[in-house]
Amino acid sequence: MTTAETTTTPALRTIDLRGRQLSWAELRAAVPRQSTSSLASAEQAVEEIIAAVRAEGAAALRRYALRFDGVEQQRLRVDPAEIRRAVDALDPAVRHGLQTAIERTRAFAAAQRPADARLEVAPGAVLVQRWTPIRRAGLYVPGGLAVYPSSVVMNVVPAQAAGVGSIALCSPPQREFGGLPHPTILAAAGLLGVDEVWAIGGAQSLAAMAHGVVDGEDVLEPVDTVTGPGNVYVATAKRLLRSVVGVDAEAGTTEIAVLADDTANPAYVAADLISQAEHDPAAGSVLITHSPALAERVAAELAVQVPRTRHRERVATALTGPQSGAVLTDDLDASIAVADAYAAEHLEIHTAAPQEVAARVRNAGAIFVGPYSPVPLGDYAAGSNHVLPTGGTAVHTQGLSTTSFLKAVQIVEYSQEALAEIGADIVALADSEDLPAHGTAITIRTGG
Repeated sequence: MTTAETTTTPALRTIDLRGRQLSWAELRAAVPRQSTSSLASAEQAVEEIIAAVRAEGAAALRRYALRFDGVEQQRLRVDPAEIRRAVDALDPAVRHGLQTAIERTRAFAAAQRPADARLEVAPGAVLVQRWTPIRRAGLYVPGGLAVYPSSVVMNVVPAQAAGVGSIALCSPPQREFGGLPHPTILAAAGLLGVDEVWAIGGAQSLAAMAHGVVDGEDVLEPVDTVTGPGNVYVATAKRLLRSVVGVDAEAGTTEIAVLADDTANPAYVAADLISQAEHDPAAGSVLITHSPALAERVAAELAVQVPRTRHRERVATALTGPQSGAVLTDDLDASIAVADAYAAEHLEIHTAAPQEVAARVRNAGAIFVGPYSPVPLGDYAAGSNHVLPTGGTAVHTQGLSTTSFLKAVQIVEYSQEALAEIGADIVALADSEDLPAHGTAITIRTGG
């Protein structure tokens, strides 16, 4: 096989789990993942970046812009006039698409806001849980192999729905645009009323938002939470900065799992695997099926569709990497178990009775049900959010939503009578833990 054939006719490697009784831990280890060596090297690099930004501030950011983006920067903050110009120059079709995405995402984000809870657990004993927005949010919008104005929508809209009063947005500087972020990213920010935009990319942008940076008269004040998708370096930066700021999820290099049976349309499945593979050579595309015949039909479709797609070399690299594969199982129950163990960022369900299957899945960033709910729908304008946990972290983490920018404060208010009614119990518990001053703080009020 020639090199050209290798890059245009990829085959998903087969992971055959038929006839094997695997524990949860064994299933987690058996599904495709990015290589651990790439994750380890990313962690070392990101630790150095965070330390440099914290120690050197704007000087480190300019050095990384030159190194990673090929840009010799002047001002790091984008002049609001540039944002207004980008809005004015925006292609009408793109503007319409962004406005549609904003409307649907805003409607769903508003519906997600939880109500405060109030309960009187006894006469005069009132408990309240009040949801309050964070003070300031730092939002990251990637701009490496592709440009993502949709990520502006996905980050900004839930923050605004939560009531966040101060928003800073970072996106990589682009050499072809004079060191500014891509104009469509600036335009999307402008459509949403965001005027604090910084031309900073990658892990260094998260470090800057977490620790703050002074650049002449421009000040990037530290934020309380950082959110947004990115590559493995961005995801690693979030993990390392958790003790400094809140983070949404380790939304790293994209991935898709398609859980399918023999009723699935192989052309649809192949197209959807390709759609995520075109993001990045390290993107994960996984087919989970108990139908070997379907797996063969999907492989045949990939051989037809990949050579026709614009980013075929990138797609081929992703599909043949260790993070991708076709997992064969014994039956639907086993396929669901594999899907739960993989805990995909995006999980598509192409089966008979897909709603019933979706109801049985516990772990996924987002679930796309049936043949007419492909992942690109959620990437852009379904109204759901595309900032989702990757790398199996969906077992414990959810995607970005309005609640990502809210925190619950519990409020306790007891009357003297209510405190006296429960005072003896509190004193007994305090004594059992050898904390007598706790008990005294009660009895000094109740006279007990």
